[in-house]
Amino acid sequence: MITRRLGVLGGLSLIASRGGAKARQSVTMLIGAAEGSSTDKVGRDFAACLQGHVDSIGLAVRNLPGEAGHLMLTTLADALPDGSTVGWISTPTLPARMIDHNDPSLIQRIRLLGQVEREPVAFVSPASDPVNSMQDIISRAGDDADAVPLATPPAGSPPHLAALRLQELAQTRLNIVTFPSAAAATQAVLAANVSAAALGLSNVIDGLRDGKLSAIGIAAGHRFGPPPDIPVLDEAGIPLAAFIGRGVAVPIGTPANLVDAMVAAMRAVTEDEAFRARAETNGYHLAWNDGPAWLKEMQAEQAQLSKMWQTDPWLSSSAG
Repeated sequence: MITRRLGVLGGLSLIASRGGAKARQSVTMLIGAAEGSSTDKVGRDFAACLQGHVDSIGLAVRNLPGEAGHLMLTTLADALPDGSTVGWISTPTLPARMIDHNDPSLIQRIRLLGQVEREPVAFVSPASDPVNSMQDIISRAGDDADAVPLATPPAGSPPHLAALRLQELAQTRLNIVTFPSAAAATQAVLAANVSAAALGLSNVIDGLRDGKLSAIGIAAGHRFGPPPDIPVLDEAGIPLAAFIGRGVAVPIGTPANLVDAMVAAMRAVTEDEAFRARAETNGYHLAWNDGPAWLKEMQAEQAQLSKMWQTDPWLSSSAG
């Protein structure tokens, strides 16, 4: 584990007015999900590691789960650009909320500092009644649209969007059944109440390891990380790559010295070998991508999702 610390986080360290003693800067990280959810757990794990690499800040977490994450994004955009507020951002959630809430200017109000994690979307089925392959789901759906219920988290979530993209590639209507949370969708497939599910790998990796779930495939172009024996959809002739990217953003206008200091701390986290091992055990991996590059990827996702929204909107209205 990397033990070096950033003794002062650039401009985030404050000098107390009395006696010149250093005082801790309070920084709040906003998470657009309910406390205890999978998104919250992953975010808090990152925050704890980030805190371990800086002495000069006290990092607190604030959950803002409203409107599928849009509330958190707008709260971040409206926050003072003084380094006291950062946001735990995920893609494609960010571009999806810009589209389904008709808020295209949102990205002009926040600055992506960098992506630190990537998690693939996995398609799984109950081990007690496994689906043979993704081609099996598609062919059975062609004969009977209701044949294979495919569970996902709520509409507009990354796994749900991946299922819609699969449907688009297959050129058939799949029986996509949304659940109120990733935990609920996971429980449904574990209990064999649905034939299959699309979920972030972190939600199903324990079930795959203990044999309660069977892997249909990961939405990726090649195999990587643990568990290495899970096939990828590309091997079955389905060119679907769907990842959840996670990182940090700040309000636009945050001073450059604060941005540089936070980026340095984030990069230290991605180089932390102990955290890397823990991440891979939990179904995601550390992958640094700087802000401009991540923004470019996000804009490509936005263009793709915008086209899909025109023909297959994932929400009944832009109200979320």
